[in-house]
Amino acid sequence: MTPLSASDQALIAALRMNARMSITELAQVAGLSRTTTRTRLDALVAEGRIRRFTIETDVDVEGEVKAITLVELQGKMSRTVIRTLTRIPEVSTVYATNGAWDLVVEIKTDSLVNFDRVLREIRDVPGVLNSESCLLLAHVTS
Repeated sequence: MTPLSASDQALIAALRMNARMSITELAQVAGLSRTTTRTRLDALVAEGRIRRFTIETDVDVEGEVKAITLVELQGKMSRTVIRTLTRIPEVSTVYATNGAWDLVVEIKTDSLVNFDRVLREIRDVPGVLNSESCLLLAHVTS
């Protein structure tokens, strides 16, 4: 992949702050025309640089099951495994890491039954050797 231009970086930074920002607002922030902004945004989506637009809240959703799953990979399967994992709707984020585990996967489901299904789906991905999951019980603030 080619490096991001300064304009693309500005668009992504603005969307990280507010994923609902309009094209007009994005254009102002990035110092671009509306047409250029729309073209660049469409290109970033087409290239897979922006995979989705989402929100974060400061309120835990009642009944939502959240977990962190640590994944050990077989050999040089990381790209294929990551591509497969990111296609699972309940997988919210995948991080590459160092140490005993190769990936850290954030999972969000609406029930323990669905969490179990997602966990089995992850374990069935070719290239996944081992996994360990931790359910997130409560968001703790200081």
